[in-house]
Amino acid sequence: MVITTGDKKLRAIIVDDELHGRENLKQIIELYCPEIEICGLADSVLQANELVIVKNPDVVFLDINMPILDGFDFLAGYEKRNFMVIFVSAYEEFGIKAIKAGAVDYLLKPISIKELKQSVKKLISLKDKSVIQPIDEENDKLIIPSSQGFEVINIGKIVRLEAEGSYTIIVIMGEKNKIISRTLKDFEETLPQAIFIRTHKSHIINIKYIKDYSKLNGYHVNMIDGSKVEISRRKATEFLQKVKAYLKSI
Repeated sequence: MVITTGDKKLRAIIVDDELHGRENLKQIIELYCPEIEICGLADSVLQANELVIVKNPDVVFLDINMPILDGFDFLAGYEKRNFMVIFVSAYEEFGIKAIKAGAVDYLLKPISIKELKQSVKKLISLKDKSVIQPIDEENDKLIIPSSQGFEVINIGKIVRLEAEGSYTIIVIMGEKNKIISRTLKDFEETLPQAIFIRTHKSHIINIKYIKDYSKLNGYHVNMIDGSKVEISRRKATEFLQKVKAYLKSI
């Protein structure tokens, strides 16, 4: 099952302290990117925050250099964000920092129509995959977004998942770790609960890959990949019940 946006436009706000910058980008998007609906313009981080609350945008086109608070300050105010970001700047040197901040793309001023269209395609691709695809129960697969499109992961090979800020690290048996710009909660709601359990605010484990369990100096499990994963006290009873249920089923 694939969730798509269909004919629904992506709602976007533009954040730029310069009036010309805001209006110019708005006109270009309206002329060349019919997939985007501009639902608000902001001249500061404060106004942008208000628009995010009121408009609930899918996308924020974000300038970097602004007085008092800049584009990175704006993003720092969101521990978890439910909108995608495209930085729009006249300066090249912030590109790496923008990617680390989780931006989908980085556009240089003056705006290239071709590059803008490519950025919009990335937005649509990510939105169409709707964070994480539901499980294909027949083939036991999980589809996750990647920088070039998407990847298909065998759920049975996932050893554990670990939160790292607004990212999630997926540890896969025999493969390189995957780092996904999605929260651990997104995965918790998607993975089969019979074998996956959230043991801690930062960890989800696959019961199949537990090596041993200990209550010495706090609850924890050692996983087959060599990691030691904490189990919060309030999760301990649920964890033991799930392990027993799993062992009975095999």
